[in-house]
Amino acid sequence: MKSSPYLLLKWLGLAAALAVVLWIATTLAAQGHWLAVTVTAFVGLCILAIYATKRAVPMKYLFPGMLALLALQIWPMLFTVAMAFTNYGDGHLDTKEVAVQQIVANSVEEVPGSERYRASVAVKEGTDLTTGDLSLLLVDTKDEAFVGTKDGLEPLTTPIEQNPAGKITQAQGFTVLNAGQANARSADLSNFAVPTADGGGIKMQGLSTAFEGRTTITYDAATDQLTDTRTGKTFAPQDGRYVATDGSGEAFSQGWLQNVGFQNFATILTDETLRTQFLRMFVWNVAFAAGTVVLTFGLGMLIALLFNEPTMRFRGLYRSLLILPYAIPTFVTALLWKGMFNQDYGLINSITGLSVDWLGNTWAAMAAVMITNLWLGFPYMFVVCTGALQAIPGDVKEAARIDGASGVQMLLRITMPLLLVAVGPLLIASYGFNFNNFSLIFLLTEGGPFVGGAQVGGTDLLITYAYRLAFSGAAPNYGLAAAVSIIIFALVALMSLPGFRATKKLEEIS
Repeated sequence: MKSSPYLLLKWLGLAAALAVVLWIATTLAAQGHWLAVTVTAFVGLCILAIYATKRAVPMKYLFPGMLALLALQIWPMLFTVAMAFTNYGDGHLDTKEVAVQQIVANSVEEVPGSERYRASVAVKEGTDLTTGDLSLLLVDTKDEAFVGTKDGLEPLTTPIEQNPAGKITQAQGFTVLNAGQANARSADLSNFAVPTADGGGIKMQGLSTAFEGRTTITYDAATDQLTDTRTGKTFAPQDGRYVATDGSGEAFSQGWLQNVGFQNFATILTDETLRTQFLRMFVWNVAFAAGTVVLTFGLGMLIALLFNEPTMRFRGLYRSLLILPYAIPTFVTALLWKGMFNQDYGLINSITGLSVDWLGNTWAAMAAVMITNLWLGFPYMFVVCTGALQAIPGDVKEAARIDGASGVQMLLRITMPLLLVAVGPLLIASYGFNFNNFSLIFLLTEGGPFVGGAQVGGTDLLITYAYRLAFSGAAPNYGLAAAVSIIIFALVALMSLPGFRATKKLEEIS
């Protein structure tokens, strides 16, 4: 029977875990994510059922790992797959209803002689300041207070405090944003207007003033069209945006999230420019990953064989020095090598007397990447091969010597097969890692050089290209980047399968 201190500690830990679950569920509920609330509540019930009883002892140890697997592996994979079949990206982040509201709100123009307000930006009390729905606390020229939301304008009846200029600084039930907090939500403010009874809207001007104006864009729910009241031009939905019906090609920048099926994958395969660059990038990606594995393993194995000689003195010191590149963080090493590869004052050109543009020429940049990755990768292979060589039974080598095997024969027919049995899976894992070696490429060359304004750089890997699609450029496209990520996963899986089969055959040797 457990002593009372341990029992108390158990129940305190259980209470703390359930409190965290309750806080997460409450936060999600406030934001309207009811599916996530349901999942969180289910996790809380599982925690209570598993750890509050003496049953399911194995599950007490397995549950944390299963939870981490679902949260950190399965969910991101499912989310990526779902995203790949949408147009999710800049301008396509929310629903169609929100897009229409933003378009109409942005069209509000001030009417001469219209009402002006002293305005404060606020959110409902208890709501996240960075994501909560905005409210405008308004004071008109008659010193009457109002609150404006996306649903309309209402009198503000709760107690308020105002500064000497008449601007509301505090209001019961609301949290007033300061200048910095309001400025951080400038994008939301630009797309926000309080609708008024006459079809107009109240919109912020700066951070202290709001004006009442009229909308120049109207929405007709019956026809699902927008109309510009100034020109009479109409806009209809097409491919997640409202475009001009007269075929002029004009479209509003605000779009909405929608399912596009296999369009992202079709773009990768059918777009002439992207397809050509994608194929070249894939070939370099395979060559980079395979070349890195061959070079690092070859150098690491040769050094391991050299220092496996028991008669060599100071082996421990040499081994310690050789693993130093592996101990230094990758980002530090990559930046150091980037400086050494500088054409004008880099160490490499200075020592060799060359004038190679290592990072500006495609072939030279590829060589620079391979050299840097060799420096980073060979210590790992050296450590792995050293351990594997020491695990080879000495009597096997002794029997080969008695049978008259030469040193080369022992290396090729005994040492190498037994070594590959141990390191084969690690070589496959190393290939998969280097196939997606984002940090080295990004820090050393940023995927460049980009010759002639090309979309794909000379050293771009598929993963760096996917990053650029998702987070760089004028219009990031997360859906297309997710499709590229799925293709990367499929390619790595297909190329790794023969390696695992070969490793299985090597196991028969042992």
